[in-house]
Amino acid sequence: MAAEFLLDLSSIDLDGAVVSQEVLDQHLRQTGDMRHLDRVIWLNDDITSGVGVKLTRPDEFWVPGHIPGRPIFPGVLMIEAAAQLCSFIHTYSGRATGFLGFTRCEEVVFRGQVPPGSKFFIVAKAIELNRRRFISATQGILDGKLVFEARITGMNL
Repeated sequence: MAAEFLLDLSSIDLDGAVVSQEVLDQHLRQTGDMRHLDRVIWLNDDITSGVGVKLTRPDEFWVPGHIPGRPIFPGVLMIEAAAQLCSFIHTYSGRATGFLGFTRCEEVVFRGQVPPGSKFFIVAKAIELNRRRFISATQGILDGKLVFEARITGMNL
């Protein structure tokens, strides 16, 4: 995957939200410690791309054990946050109903670290969408720098 941004974040209100927490809760099954998408701040007109936010908190379960003395948000949870954004986009658009399972992750590249206390932006852009499956290009961005990218596939289960 290229190290180019999927989307220019400078044109987006990075402090806003385009759906309420209640709507987000209706479309995501993950709760508590496994919810890694705090809000959605942008969706394109045909709801095939979006931007979400994960606020990494110093009190999260991974902080004490994921590199003591220098905690960093685990890469697998970065991918989980991106998969949650993809699932939200696909169900919110009406293209899928019910539970979407994460089935594949390809072309993963980690390029940086996300410490606790960060506002971590997740971008998802559909590559293929149908009622049964989605494939999306995803990226994580912190302080204007690309932190990770991956191609994620999910299915209606």
